[in-house]
Amino acid sequence: MRGCIGYPYPTHILIKALIDSAINAAINDPRFFPIDQKELTNLVFEISILTPPVIIEVDNPLDYSRHIIIGQDGLIVEKGPSKGLLLPQVPIEWGWDEEEFISQCCLKAGLHPDSWHDQDTKIYKFNAIIFEEIKPQGKIRRKTF
Repeated sequence: MRGCIGYPYPTHILIKALIDSAINAAINDPRFFPIDQKELTNLVFEISILTPPVIIEVDNPLDYSRHIIIGQDGLIVEKGPSKGLLLPQVPIEWGWDEEEFISQCCLKAGLHPDSWHDQDTKIYKFNAIIFEEIKPQGKIRRKTF
């Protein structure tokens, strides 16, 4: 992965969000060096189009894991001003179960991994339609798990 920036909420029309996100992921992700034009022929691109996030409502935070489907749901963890988002493909790639997925999303938000046990932590889920190149500058397919 070299860049991963986008819009988790439908605040723009899709084409504008795709263009802005592609540019931002390529040159404005502070976690990575900008992509150099010479690299473009060697990169494989993937995009994820997200559904609107829906809050997961539970009486007991230990029940969150029963409402998450690995490989189908992405997560947003929110506590105060801190937010973290992980796409549905991430737990598949890392071999995480539901609780590890939630904990890792907490870490992405800059929180303690067990912050999802706190009553004031909110967890949202969403789905994604994922498209990927098969090889650099190759055909594009819909990614499924």
